[in-house]
Amino acid sequence: MKKSLLLCAFALLGVAAQAQTARKLTVNITPDGASNLQVFLPQNPTGRAIVDCPGGGYSHLSMQNEGTDWAEYFNRQGIAFCVLKYRMPGGDRSLPMSDAQNAIRTVRDSAAAWGVNPYDVGIMGFSAGGHLASTTATHAPIDARPDFQILFYPVISMDERVTHKGSCVNFLGDGRRDEKLVREFSNDKQVGKHRTPPALIIMAGDDRAVPPLTNGLPYYTALRRAGIPAAVHIYPSGGHGFGFRTSFAYHDQMLGELEAWLKSVKAPKADALRVACVGNSITDGFGIDMADVQGYPAQLQRLLGSGYCVRNFGVSARTLLNHGDRPYMKEQAWAEAKAFAPDIVVVKLGTNDSKPCNWDKYGSEFAADLQQMIDELKALPGKPAIYLCNPISSETSAKAGKPDQIRDSVVVASIIPAIAKVAKKNKIEVIDLHPLIDPKSDMMQRDGIHPTAKGAGVIAKAVADAIGKGGK
Repeated sequence: MKKSLLLCAFALLGVAAQAQTARKLTVNITPDGASNLQVFLPQNPTGRAIVDCPGGGYSHLSMQNEGTDWAEYFNRQGIAFCVLKYRMPGGDRSLPMSDAQNAIRTVRDSAAAWGVNPYDVGIMGFSAGGHLASTTATHAPIDARPDFQILFYPVISMDERVTHKGSCVNFLGDGRRDEKLVREFSNDKQVGKHRTPPALIIMAGDDRAVPPLTNGLPYYTALRRAGIPAAVHIYPSGGHGFGFRTSFAYHDQMLGELEAWLKSVKAPKADALRVACVGNSITDGFGIDMADVQGYPAQLQRLLGSGYCVRNFGVSARTLLNHGDRPYMKEQAWAEAKAFAPDIVVVKLGTNDSKPCNWDKYGSEFAADLQQMIDELKALPGKPAIYLCNPISSETSAKAGKPDQIRDSVVVASIIPAIAKVAKKNKIEVIDLHPLIDPKSDMMQRDGIHPTAKGAGVIAKAVADAIGKGGK
């Protein structure tokens, strides 16, 4: 009798554990099923989803220890978990890359049916799968770029002298001797400011297969230098490939730290309005440590709240002028801002246009180029609301004949009136930032051009007030 009760109790525990997963399905990524997703949907979804890339040196896949074994852990937290069976490259890196990107797209396309928030889709990878995950995070177009990344003992470098040689051979094939190609897929060298998502990196210090010092740590360093939130945990021992194994000495600690990190990563609501912040170094957050946390777009996100999804498309030193020394509309960021399908666009350009090398030669084209930018935004399917910002005031030491001298006098006398004229013609609101920041105060950096984090907060408040007042 006692034996029967004990067996019954174990059976009930098994049912309770399985109950975390409400539904399991398999979705083909390629028509022939060579690549597919095993999808585990939670009983109580939070909207978060993770695409998992198991490791295996790009020669095979550890589908259990680095894949399906994790499903219950994530489902218990309300996270949809999708294990990707990706194709082995055999020297053709486009195969696993396209599989991972299409997996992210598939999850977002299935958001309504699977109870997923399309702004909360992350990627996770182990070893070579960590390389694929970080490649997706650094190389994918905006529609297939994950919102966060979790990397276990990841292959980051494609330099076979400092990383897992087999992964390099299988991923790059004959291209592994091409220095340019090696650099392109050594992902610590491909981290993009405002583009690469936040990361958690988990490793063991005694990993000899994929040395942390030449892989995971350089990736963390690149993220930190770019101002992208990242965390790293290096356990004293565990070697390589511990995955979900309970024999890993730090298994429970690792799961707790992973869960805590996931709770710290916030996402906008599924129906959030998309806000694209277009601009130069002041939008980019030049000189502000951790600009993706303290720059004006990041502070704007916090002010507007989860009903908005704010993205930073700022690029330092850029001009509105198409004949300027560094035209914004020729940058990848401009293409991505439009591909983001924004509901609201905040344009803050003009400071660099005031330089003699730009304004004195091409200033007469400013209004037409601004109209071009507005016309391209108006042509987007979402017909976004557009806000134009007057440049903030600046103070620079006058140096005669210096072609790259930013001139506040030109901003006041010529650029602000040109913005006003185009705004009036298009019935667009202007946010006047010029008087808000005193160049001699603690709201401005020593260069007299770029705001501090405090000054960025003033800009964010002005923009948030305008958006909140105008709605969409």
